[in-house]
Amino acid sequence: MAAADVVAGLLADLAAESAVVDGLVAGLVAEEWARATPAEGWTVAHQIAHLAWTDDWTALAVRDPDGFREALGGEGRFAELAAAGVDPVEAGAQEGAATAPAQLLERWRTGRAEVAAALAAAPADTRLPWFGPPMKPASMATARLMETWAHGQDIADALGVVREPTDRLRHIAHLGLRTLGFAFALHGLPAPEQPVRLELTGPDGALWTLGPAEAVNVVAGPALDLCLLVTQRRHRDDLALTATGPVATAWLPIAQVFAGAPGKGRALQGRAG
Repeated sequence: MAAADVVAGLLADLAAESAVVDGLVAGLVAEEWARATPAEGWTVAHQIAHLAWTDDWTALAVRDPDGFREALGGEGRFAELAAAGVDPVEAGAQEGAATAPAQLLERWRTGRAEVAAALAAAPADTRLPWFGPPMKPASMATARLMETWAHGQDIADALGVVREPTDRLRHIAHLGLRTLGFAFALHGLPAPEQPVRLELTGPDGALWTLGPAEAVNVVAGPALDLCLLVTQRRHRDDLALTATGPVATAWLPIAQVFAGAPGKGRALQGRAG
């Protein structure tokens, strides 16, 4: 498949995932936007504000890479906040959450449309700057899908909604495996020399396999559980995942697909059964 077609498919899946999250919040009243989510200190409004904030940065990175680098470092807003001891991500969420829900929702809708248009127009082989390593448009689209799904999970949990898992989880599982070395590095550990294979059960019961067939390190279980793990939306012991081999065993407690410092993860809830 041509690289441009891959990006187009990812953007279609991103739009579908965004529509699911949009459907969760579009009809909420102000009190529900203020409902606490599992992310400490974040309401439903904070979750959407973070998605909108990240879309703003994504659009800038794609359309004006030099402007992104300038804003990120030197005397840019991001560096200014960081130098003052303020977490720029937290500041962006707080600022967005303080706006009226209708205004915030419209900002997110506009921003994600801008991101889709920018990524669709970007050369498929270009490397775009980011807070972590540079990414090509396909990886950038995958990252946006991952974040949309993950923050949507927080919103769904806050509202008591159980979302139907879809084959779009495959993108998140793939990204989770690709960031395995990154997770080890975040914890000051050397990158594993042995590969890991994923053997996951998709939403329709089909087997998804990622990684070399001969790998002795294997993670197996529901694709949904793997995605909840790498996005740190559930505690490892609340998930029906099994690890075989030393690398797979060491990876699961520290798995992290998103950029930034090691995440706090979620408290153990106690898995039924």
